[in-house]
Amino acid sequence: MTNSSAAYVDGAVDYSTNIPNNIGLVNDARVLKALEQWHPGYLDWWNQMGPEGFQASDVYLRTAVSIDPKGWAQFGYVKMPDYRWGILLAPQDPNRLVNFGASKGEKAWQDVPGEHRASLRRLIVIQGDTEPASVEQQRHLGATAPSLYDLRNLFQVNVEEGRHLWAMVYLLQKFFGRDGREEAEGLLQRRSGDPDKPRMLGAFNEATPDWLSFFMFTFFTDRDGKMQLESLAQSGFDPLSRSCRFMLTEEAHHMFVGETGIGRVLERTCEAMKKAGIEDPHDTAKVRALGVIDLPTIQKKANLHFSLSLDLFGSEVSTNAANFYNAGLKGRFMETKIDDDHVLTNATYPVLKFVDGQIRMVDEPALTALNMRLRDDYVKDCQGGVGRWNKVIEKTGVNFQLKLPSVAFHRQIGEFARVEASPDGKLMTEADWIRMRDQWLPSSEDGEFIRSLMRPCWEIGQYAPWIAPPKVGIDSKGADFEYVAIHRA
Repeated sequence: MTNSSAAYVDGAVDYSTNIPNNIGLVNDARVLKALEQWHPGYLDWWNQMGPEGFQASDVYLRTAVSIDPKGWAQFGYVKMPDYRWGILLAPQDPNRLVNFGASKGEKAWQDVPGEHRASLRRLIVIQGDTEPASVEQQRHLGATAPSLYDLRNLFQVNVEEGRHLWAMVYLLQKFFGRDGREEAEGLLQRRSGDPDKPRMLGAFNEATPDWLSFFMFTFFTDRDGKMQLESLAQSGFDPLSRSCRFMLTEEAHHMFVGETGIGRVLERTCEAMKKAGIEDPHDTAKVRALGVIDLPTIQKKANLHFSLSLDLFGSEVSTNAANFYNAGLKGRFMETKIDDDHVLTNATYPVLKFVDGQIRMVDEPALTALNMRLRDDYVKDCQGGVGRWNKVIEKTGVNFQLKLPSVAFHRQIGEFARVEASPDGKLMTEADWIRMRDQWLPSSEDGEFIRSLMRPCWEIGQYAPWIAPPKVGIDSKGADFEYVAIHRA
């Protein structure tokens, strides 16, 4: 155990090493050396796969300087390769217990229990692999940024995903020896969408071709990240719990970028329709002629990203999830606020399944239905954001509502992987699905239209005509602040 108690007193981050941290790395020579050896490879990866063309630009970024929630970050211009990525854990609670599973009531583990070594490593590697993947998916977006404000938000998301990779690599280097070092190297070798060395989860190998996709990704897929981090924050392995609790502080901004980004697109579209006297939102030709994104296309994008994100939860009924829970490694969303025995030996949970050609609810053992429960929590969380989007539309007087599609729609994993279902959950033949697909998911024509709008708008205080300015800026700055001083590499 390192002598890091001083760092926990005020939550300050130690900048005396190349790797900012609040865990006393300066007193842990072995891990510090391992991370310093990994650091050059990380920078090589960042310069190769990070934001393309903007490494020399000065970006108004927030950097964590504390774990005190009242003042944990500072803002200032930074060139992204010089960003101070580091290792930040939430404060340690010496009285924390394992709160669920067979070990419920034990003191939280400060080291990896030998019997759970392989399972914990797998959980950490999968979480870690998603972080650089999203940076890789988004690396070309800067070239078509609709404003300096949005460009800065993209880069803030990117550098924080990079820091989240550091968080998982620290755990691998600190607690898993040679295996951990090899896994840490593997995290830099895989590439999103690479046919030979793809990222581990399907949604992180999809392209992010435009800014509407980026906003959808940060709303839907980063929200999956929130649910997974909340579940891992419940872990009986205390260093993992503390890592994820601080990551959630940063993750909230990523979802904010997605939700407000889509809200601004909706606002601009609806305002343009009202100004032009267009009452029918389904008259896509007329709406697109205004240079904005029509509402049905936004719905299609939501259908796509929601369904891809649902697949990240895995199968609805899962023995792996049961084993992780029973072992005390990964809990439920807001585990300690759930009113039950937190062991679930005799409990059941309703699971939506495909049975005898029909979609029906079936009671399953709660232990094996943990993925379903987490997905239900995710859907509820998404619905709140969709409701706020609809208020944006409603405020303009346009008659249209966005909806989440059925969880049976467009699925590749789980109960509905081989089922053809409409967005409202009606079963259909494969032929009918193929015929209707382009009405529910973005077509190549939709993609071409969206790309036609993706022209950079880098003038200070200016915004592309397809998106409204934000209501408020970053760090109390206005919408006309120079969030990025562009110096093209």
